[in-house]
Amino acid sequence: MSVSSVERPGGRIAYEVLGAGPLVVLSHGMGENRASWRHLAPLLVAAGYRVAAVDVRGHGESTVGWPTYAPAEVGGDLLAVVDDLGGPAVLVGSSSSAAAVVFAAADGPERVAGIVVIGALVEPSKANPAMRLAQALVLRSPRLFGMFHRTLFPVTRPADDAAYRRAMVANLREPGRMVAVRGVIAQVEPHWTIRAREVRQPVLILMGTRDPDFADPGAEARAARRLFGTAEARMIDDSGHYPHADQPERTAEQLTAFLEVSAGA
Repeated sequence: MSVSSVERPGGRIAYEVLGAGPLVVLSHGMGENRASWRHLAPLLVAAGYRVAAVDVRGHGESTVGWPTYAPAEVGGDLLAVVDDLGGPAVLVGSSSSAAAVVFAAADGPERVAGIVVIGALVEPSKANPAMRLAQALVLRSPRLFGMFHRTLFPVTRPADDAAYRRAMVANLREPGRMVAVRGVIAQVEPHWTIRAREVRQPVLILMGTRDPDFADPGAEARAARRLFGTAEARMIDDSGHYPHADQPERTAEQLTAFLEVSAGA
């Protein structure tokens, strides 16, 4: 499948499209790339959707050297992809991209039919000095990031997980990629939780029951749900930080039920 791109001020956003039907745009978390969705996307296509998997700015085949990687700008990139393909679309954001889809929904309500927020961080974590040092090292080393990434699958991994991680780390070794990794999680104002109050579209919160990023994933999902006027929160059993990768069938089941209403399929 050929890769398309859309020009944005400061660079180019790469994306790949599969299927036909109502549009669903998938946006991955820090350090990953559009192949993060390789197991979920075919299930959505089989359910009757046109699926666009995006390389977040600075990641995958999108260009590096952006002046900012703030979630509001990533959200603008997603809206540009929607405009390029013809929307409206349901936006699905994983981890750091969860913030981006909130900004996109608030800024482009007529172009966004609904949003799905996977593994969203509601409150910034308060790490001790040793943990902050470890995080700083991970965010500067592709090899260490790959080791960290492996810990986000505490129960099960896709059969091709090792090959995917090798390719991901190879991509992160390209100049400018680790700057983007740090950029998409840098704390900026306004925080996505403030803009969540402006979202009027349907919202689905998804969280793995074993997500190691959170002491209590269920409580984090409920906290995210309360930020929106109307939202559902669903837990994916035996899943870590990437339910679309380690439990794609269960994730697709929750997503397609949501899409039937929000995307009008």
